[in-house]
Amino acid sequence: MAELALPKFNISASTPKDIWAIVGRGQVALALGVIGIVVLLILPLPAMLLDLLLALSLTTAVLILMTSLLIGRPLEFTAFPTVLLATTLYRLGLDVAATRLVLSHGHEGGDPAGHVIQAFGQLMMGGNFIIGVIVFIILVVVNFVVITKGSTRIAEVAARFTLDAMPGKQMAIDADLSSGLINQEDAKRRRKELEQESTFFGAMDGASKFVRGDAVAGLIILGINIVGGILIGVFQHHVSFATAASTYTVLTIGEGLVSQVPALVISIAAGFLVSKAGVEGSADKALVTQLATNPISLGMVSAASGMMGFVPGMPLLPFAGISLATGALAWKRSKAAEAAAMPPPVVAQAAADEPISTALAIDEVKIELGYNLLGLINDLDGRKLTDQIRALRRTLAADYGFVMPAVRILDNMRLPNQGYALRIKEMDAGTGEVRTGCLMAMDPRGGQVELPGEQMREPAFGLPATWVDESLREEATFRGYTVVDPATVLTTHLTEVLKDNMSDLLSYAEVQKLLKELTPDQKKLADDLIPSVVTATTLQRVLQALLKERVSIRDLPLILEGVGEAAAQSAGVSSVVEHVRSRLARQLCWSNRGDDGALPIITLSPDWEQAFADALIGTGEDKQLALAPSKLQQFIRSVRETFDQAARIGETGVLLTSPAIRPYVRSIVERFRGQTVVMSQNEVHPRARLKTVGQI
Repeated sequence: MAELALPKFNISASTPKDIWAIVGRGQVALALGVIGIVVLLILPLPAMLLDLLLALSLTTAVLILMTSLLIGRPLEFTAFPTVLLATTLYRLGLDVAATRLVLSHGHEGGDPAGHVIQAFGQLMMGGNFIIGVIVFIILVVVNFVVITKGSTRIAEVAARFTLDAMPGKQMAIDADLSSGLINQEDAKRRRKELEQESTFFGAMDGASKFVRGDAVAGLIILGINIVGGILIGVFQHHVSFATAASTYTVLTIGEGLVSQVPALVISIAAGFLVSKAGVEGSADKALVTQLATNPISLGMVSAASGMMGFVPGMPLLPFAGISLATGALAWKRSKAAEAAAMPPPVVAQAAADEPISTALAIDEVKIELGYNLLGLINDLDGRKLTDQIRALRRTLAADYGFVMPAVRILDNMRLPNQGYALRIKEMDAGTGEVRTGCLMAMDPRGGQVELPGEQMREPAFGLPATWVDESLREEATFRGYTVVDPATVLTTHLTEVLKDNMSDLLSYAEVQKLLKELTPDQKKLADDLIPSVVTATTLQRVLQALLKERVSIRDLPLILEGVGEAAAQSAGVSSVVEHVRSRLARQLCWSNRGDDGALPIITLSPDWEQAFADALIGTGEDKQLALAPSKLQQFIRSVRETFDQAARIGETGVLLTSPAIRPYVRSIVERFRGQTVVMSQNEVHPRARLKTVGQI
């Protein structure tokens, strides 16, 4: 078994400075403190040391109360449950230590348990131990029944409501992240705060039981000390009953008050802490903001106080003072409200306005939803739209080599209730409608679905589809239909829109980001090329041309090599793109292969090859295609017929041409068959297995 490695300290060889450094560590100090509390329960303490520890208990309680009052949010004091446990255990240890001193030396008179306990006993009782007992019981009741019970209930309800609200808050964070309102770091921080909030209130719910147990223990210790002290004084030390009752009761009540006062202070701190949920700022600011800012309320208080002062038998002076103070505050607040309501000067208004330049910002990708589709954002059945969009962006990044911009999701009341609109750079890129509570069923063979429902066209590809009730899912699946939910329909449409507009989304900034993320070896290649051989703008145009034909730019180093080779011979972007495509031959053949691993090709006949070659006019980058309109229509008809024949036998062919005419053939084909792949003979990898499925 592997031996666990632990830090080793050679105490014998260490200097006093080293030992103090070890002891000064936080973990060691905490452990020693807990052990010291346990020692209080076992070993006797001198009265002088007990005075010091009791004084520490009182000041610590004040520190905890001040911290609870001055923090801005409860989560700033997440250690409070642990502090509550430690202070409760500490007070119980002091109770036991003081009890030992009271019962052992109470018959001697004076201050056998220290000056603090004796002073508290004399101060609170005023020479009458019955008054002390009553005051002690009142403090215990106030602490146990009022403050602790109320704060425990608040913590319990807050913990339950926080836990119930966690899914909704988590969905809101995901929605803001997907829409681009926050970044990954902000989302992590908000998720951590959400987790801390639920854990804190749950811990406070349980930690409040410590205070309740402390109050019960105080009552028990009080009874035991009084009865035990009288018995010890009368039977062991032969003191009179009256003297024993007076002496031991004074000491016991003093010890109980010294213990209950810090407990009461800490309970008040716990009450302030849990009751501040949802309130920002320290307690004084929160109370002033919500109580003393309404001049009407303050005026009513002033009038009511003044009237109470004139009631027969009521003292006029205190009510008159309160009436004047609240009246003055109401007048001050009303003047402040009038000043805030006045229109600000023109210069100040202009300075406060948003810069006009903010209106120039545009959203790269945006989804606008009708009112009834807002539920897709917070779908609890695992089909949440934001999750699907996040997965889509990850998939597109892996397939095409760069991260798509964040998708912003907004509501648009001008759309149909179940309609949506897709926008690229604020321009319409696609619209559609989905039916919430239903499923879209499609026949993979392209026929109409024979199920009851609303017939329509699938928005992404225009295939016949039917919206059916969710109860028909199993029947539709049994019949071999493809069944998708509304969020998937919208995401599929967005996928096709993004693929069609991918080249427009690759901005100059995105290209710079891709270059920065290269490894050091690959970055050396980029530095050698840019800007001495080609500019970054030229590289952007090459990448955009590849993406326009849905060619992945993930292998950026190979693309940079191809750009460097072609740019040395030709400055034309088209020539560079064609050379880069030939360098990507392996990738092109792999991505367009069929199910059997072969590349299905549809070739051009020699007549069409010659026709296109003869129709090229001009030289270099100015070369253009001048094909007669009748010839062009004949070519389009032949392409459609040939590809339809290939589709009927289950093949999605790749149009194969000669290198010289490929760009021009592609420029024609993309107008009526945008998803058709056009490759040149130079782009066929030597190891690729070909399968001819037709000829034009």
